Amino acid sequence: MSDLARLSDPRPWIDQIFSAKSAAAGGVVRRSVAHVVREIGRETLELEVRRRGYHLIESDGQFIIICNAKPLQVIC
Repeated sequence: MSDLARLSDPRPWIDQIFSAKSAAAGGVVRRSVAHVVREIGRETLELEVRRRGYHLIESDGQFIIICNAKPLQVIC
């Protein structure tokens, strides 16, 4: 499915995610990969996360977005 078949304007969807209390406080938000793909596409989410300087992790069908640009260290 191409991005053309998704929301014609992904901005409201993106704004909603990044206006969540946890995102605004530099915390973590998560969304189902399937939901992201259906609504805006993984490419659009990745570009937005990169634009903001945040971190994006995918695990077990979930996208985890760490809403700060501080260095990230995976412990285990």
